[in-house]
Amino acid sequence: MSNTSTIANNPAPSGALFLSGDWTARDVAAIDIQIKAIDAQLANGQNEIELDGSQLKKMDSAGVWILQHALATIRQKKKKVRLLNWPAQYQRLMDEVEKIDSNKVDATVVSANANIKTGFLYDLGKRSANALNSLDMVLSFIGEVALCFLQVLRQPDRWRLRMVSRQIQIAGLNALPIIGVTSFLLGIVIAYQGADQLKHYGANIFVVDLLGYSMLREFSPLITAIIVAGRSGSAYAAQIGSMVVNEEVDAMRTIGIVPIELLVLPKIIALVVALPLLTVFSDVTGVVGGMVMARSQLEVDLTEFLLRFGHEVHLPSFLIGVGKAVVFALVIATVGCFQGFQTKANADSVGQQTTRSVVQSIFIIIIFDALFSIVLNLIDL
Repeated sequence: MSNTSTIANNPAPSGALFLSGDWTARDVAAIDIQIKAIDAQLANGQNEIELDGSQLKKMDSAGVWILQHALATIRQKKKKVRLLNWPAQYQRLMDEVEKIDSNKVDATVVSANANIKTGFLYDLGKRSANALNSLDMVLSFIGEVALCFLQVLRQPDRWRLRMVSRQIQIAGLNALPIIGVTSFLLGIVIAYQGADQLKHYGANIFVVDLLGYSMLREFSPLITAIIVAGRSGSAYAAQIGSMVVNEEVDAMRTIGIVPIELLVLPKIIALVVALPLLTVFSDVTGVVGGMVMARSQLEVDLTEFLLRFGHEVHLPSFLIGVGKAVVFALVIATVGCFQGFQTKANADSVGQQTTRSVVQSIFIIIIFDALFSIVLNLIDL
């Protein structure tokens, strides 16, 4: 028997065909001839064909793939095919190739039916599954960052202090003007809104309490975090996303640099330092703005204002605002960097992930701020 693939008719009237020889990638031409012989057998009007593999010498995935496609064509013509006496290893190979092809067909069907309207429960389940998958990815990313931080913590020579100081300048020092103007105007608004009501009761001096508690505990950390999320959080996502598109992140991994250590940790550390300082600056400018409005609308002079402020607004209120800023900084930096790494290999994805980083950061910040208010109220702080 030659090594080339051959098919011989069984003299029995059952219409069986014996496959023999080699069915490999090197014998594609000979295999094609024999496939045509099977087609010729069908042309004789037979509705069922039996293929006997007992005489096969060698068969690889290429030969199986060609045979499977030929059999699929035969079955599409409503003809029956039976495999007889196939060696176990070739039968397993046939099953694997058939499974792969069926999966491809299923994927094609899903793609073709992508525009078919589905029910509410299907959409709800799909969105829930996507949300759980996203949550799993976020938790995995947080775990990687934490492990990387612990590794760097034990090796001081791996601290990238110059990068941290550079990020503090970008996220903190460069943000002072916008934070200062916004907080100053916010202090004016709070004092102005309270002035009209306090005048009716002769309680002008209580504008100090209103301004102090609202700015230090709530508005300063919240408005500062929102501004930084739109300013620095979006920059983090855009920078890392652009590096992903340009395959710079893959290049880092190739040469042995951990992207999280180089791109994420300096940003998180810098923002944890910068955002509380920005919050303190926001406290000062907000109180100054309210002080100016209290002087002009309620005739509360500066000395009286400062004495009341120092006596009634206590240190815990200030520390609560600074503590919130630390948590908000972790949220902004983590979400911004995570969304940057989720960028796909196209320019549109950079914009999409940047937008998501800002929206998600602000949403999570507001949720955490609400939780802080509930918890602090429960413990009487």
